[in-house]
Amino acid sequence: MIAWKSSPLPVLPGNSPELALYDSALHRTVPVRTGGAASLYVCGITPYDATHMGHASTYVAFDLLNRQWRDSGNTVQYVQNVTDIDDPLLERANDRGLDWRELAQEQTQLFREDMEALNVIAPDNYVGAVESIEWIVPVVEDLVRRGIAYRVPGEGSEPDGDVYFSVDAASHLDTDDAGAWRLGAVSGLTAEQMLPLFAERGGDPLRPGKRNSLDPLLWRVQRPGEPFWDGASLGSGRPGWHIECSVIAQRFLPAPFTVQAGGSDLVFPHHEMSAGHAYACSGTPLARHYAHAGMVGLDGEKMSKSLGNLVLVSSLRAKGTDPAAIRAVLLSHHYRTDWFWTGEQLAAAEERLSLWRRALPVTGYAQAGHMLADVRTALSRDLDAPAALAAVDDWAASALAAPAEDSGSDAADLAGSAVDALLGIRL
Repeated sequence: MIAWKSSPLPVLPGNSPELALYDSALHRTVPVRTGGAASLYVCGITPYDATHMGHASTYVAFDLLNRQWRDSGNTVQYVQNVTDIDDPLLERANDRGLDWRELAQEQTQLFREDMEALNVIAPDNYVGAVESIEWIVPVVEDLVRRGIAYRVPGEGSEPDGDVYFSVDAASHLDTDDAGAWRLGAVSGLTAEQMLPLFAERGGDPLRPGKRNSLDPLLWRVQRPGEPFWDGASLGSGRPGWHIECSVIAQRFLPAPFTVQAGGSDLVFPHHEMSAGHAYACSGTPLARHYAHAGMVGLDGEKMSKSLGNLVLVSSLRAKGTDPAAIRAVLLSHHYRTDWFWTGEQLAAAEERLSLWRRALPVTGYAQAGHMLADVRTALSRDLDAPAALAAVDDWAASALAAPAEDSGSDAADLAGSAVDALLGIRL
């Protein structure tokens, strides 16, 4: 699958300090040591409602991580998936009277356009679930052979043969290995806490025949009227959700890779189960660190498809909104916080950008250099974008209050390049 086009990153003098990042699995901020080579997997969209502000907030947040790493002198391998076959996509396509492939293609293309407009660095590998099925099938077959996955007999309207991952079997692999996966290793949740989330987020705890209510689906055998693929010994069908990311990540990134990222609603079950699948498949942890972005609401309410209150990047762009202002709103909130989108925030972001742009021709080189250092420091401290924006505000106020004697194109270039390279905002 083809990603979007990335703009070249401006070259800046010096480098960012080492990053300290809040690790969701460890529940604390830790240094992220890369040795000069960092790797990142950010879970992608299910393409049926792209790109709402929850999506945009997540991808802009971890675009900061990508930029901070690159500014620290790292090479970065970045992978993102697209879940272009799943129940919600099929349901939405049916509601709209569209072929599911048409809807997936339409929404994926819209997402690409939005990401390019928001100046998000494109992944090196942008991989759809459909194109990964040929890699998933032998992995699931191996788990079945080893007794870590099992078939569930049919009952009622459910056919024979769906394949489930045994969380109990996987939790007892290599128990002396400090890196071994245990259920709860990523989320820190108890089984009692997991059950309602599992039901809410695509699981099926009440499915008869499962060995553990929390066992996730690996392979769904063919149902009438549903798309299906050749599953070899598994039978015709399609993959479950979590195995998709495990297989794609382990195919394209080192094991373990540096950071697994996504929205906070993916901590459980998606990242929990993806980590379990990866360890069961390879004996190696999926990732060294986990990072998660907060949720975005609208005017004090949860933003959701059912309420019909999604704020879409494409809709704002169609109205003529500067994508840099959208990005500035997203960065005005720390990536780990939950927050609400309002029109007032967008207006404030537009005014903020206006001040920054007015400051460019009157800034001094030393002023720009101090701002660059302050932005780097802020981002190295758990991607503190609000503090970074405040540093740019201070620079603009200082430049506008007293135009510097050393102002000129070099100073303006340094200031503009700093904001572009580190924050992804073009002035």
